[in-house]
Amino acid sequence: MSAQVTKPAPDFTADAVVNGEFKTLKLSDYRGKYVVLFFYPLDFTFVCPTELVAFSDQIDEFKKRGCEVMAVSVDSKFSHLAWVNTPRKEGGIGQVTYPIISDLSKSISRDYGVLLEEAGISLRGLFLIDKQGVLRHALVNDLPLGRSVAEAIRTLDALQHFEENGEVCPADWHKGQMAMKPDTVGSKSYFEAANK
Repeated sequence: MSAQVTKPAPDFTADAVVNGEFKTLKLSDYRGKYVVLFFYPLDFTFVCPTELVAFSDQIDEFKKRGCEVMAVSVDSKFSHLAWVNTPRKEGGIGQVTYPIISDLSKSISRDYGVLLEEAGISLRGLFLIDKQGVLRHALVNDLPLGRSVAEAIRTLDALQHFEENGEVCPADWHKGQMAMKPDTVGSKSYFEAANK
């Protein structure tokens, strides 16, 4: 099953490091919560720790929105644990509090369309899954391009605004800004206000 926006997110069961311990996780166990699932190439590399630390540093922003964050790479759970136990000053990620999932079989990366088959690693994919387990947003970056945690939060805010208000969110919309009703009357009101 290949991941596609508007379709159920491919489920998986996998080993993970969670708060310094090994656990087995199943994506479908997170129904009822939003999930940001992001893939990265490898532990102990260069751009990757900056992303995992950035998500960790903003974890409270996700939690207060009812969203869980999960990271995935093709490394073993043992490599993940070693990386967690390596200080940030030495290229480690320290005590992140969200799950870091091991995809040794590469099946999760393959299902989400981010696996570089020949290299055997994942691109920097980020997927937003809603409370019903439906994939609502997908972003895939090439290896040298780190992602924006602020953009992930903004996208989550936009989805929640739409779900709560039935309004769609224009380009560069941020929480608290004007959105629009997705019809000719509602959109006209927005365009008139936005283009004074």
